[in-house]
Amino acid sequence: MSKTIELHGTQKGVITIIKMDEPYGAGSGSVASIGISLAGNENEPEWKVHIPLENLDEVIKALKELK
Repeated sequence: MSKTIELHGTQKGVITIIKMDEPYGAGSGSVASIGISLAGNENEPEWKVHIPLENLDEVIKALKELK
């Protein structure tokens, strides 16, 4: 699964969200990888964060509260 979203307030920026299985080697847990590229390069983001899938519900709840 992959989703690319336009980054508000930039000319070419994008937010890319993908699911990564075993990102740290065999047996490591899956993560949601969220990358931000101001240059619009979804394959080489300048910033990224990995969130374990087990934490997604709590992170989504916190983000909704910010809104």
